[in-house]
Amino acid sequence: MRQLLPEYIAEVDPVDLYTADVRTRINDRPWVVVNMITSIDGATAVDGRSGALGGPADKAVFRALREVPDVILVGAATVRTEGYGPVQLGAEARERRRNLGRSEVPRLAIVSGSLELDPDSPMFAEAERPPLVLTSAHADPARRVRLESVAEVHSVGTSRVSMTEALSLLGHLGVTCVLCEGGPNLNAQLLAQDLVDEWCQTTSPMLVGGESSRAAVGPEARVNSDPQGFGLPHLHLDRLLQADGMLLARYLRQR
Repeated sequence: MRQLLPEYIAEVDPVDLYTADVRTRINDRPWVVVNMITSIDGATAVDGRSGALGGPADKAVFRALREVPDVILVGAATVRTEGYGPVQLGAEARERRRNLGRSEVPRLAIVSGSLELDPDSPMFAEAERPPLVLTSAHADPARRVRLESVAEVHSVGTSRVSMTEALSLLGHLGVTCVLCEGGPNLNAQLLAQDLVDEWCQTTSPMLVGGESSRAAVGPEARVNSDPQGFGLPHLHLDRLLQADGMLLARYLRQR
């Protein structure tokens, strides 16, 4: 077995690395990147929040990845738990995106079947572009009307949100790359529908225990074996960085 020697993050520029990676559309849908952090024992949060697991290196990669997509995709539960605000990038990041002919900041897209979202929150009120809200046709009509004043609301699925339909919609809107920031249920839906092209995984050198969720979990979101009998999907390790015991890996789906 070959020993893998990761690069120290202090010796590389995360922005140069992650923004130089090639990401192209898959048929009519955008390339999908998932970015998650877990402890050594698989916990995604400490006291309900993921921030306690991170550190300077994780934050540097988080910022670098946010320069990449056209849309940042996130589940409503994560929005509420993590206290999401509008997407923000620094002046240099904005200039780099502008020089590439892209919008200065990615657009936020929130997945919510219930539409339990506060239209007066900074996430909507202070957004540079109205966020997208992806819901189902059975969503509460009154909540939908309230959100339509601050967001672009789309039905993608009948009784529940379909991530296949959601990504097809984003593809029709011209989106090339989507960055998914969770949570675990949304991640699991993407995996179950074979929609993940890249998984960026930070492993924090902590042991948390308790009852925290894993990075992808959901009652109706099971990853199935390949119908041709090749087993569960495999990803290959494209890059591995380290900093103060923290590992930051980039995995790519083999297609």
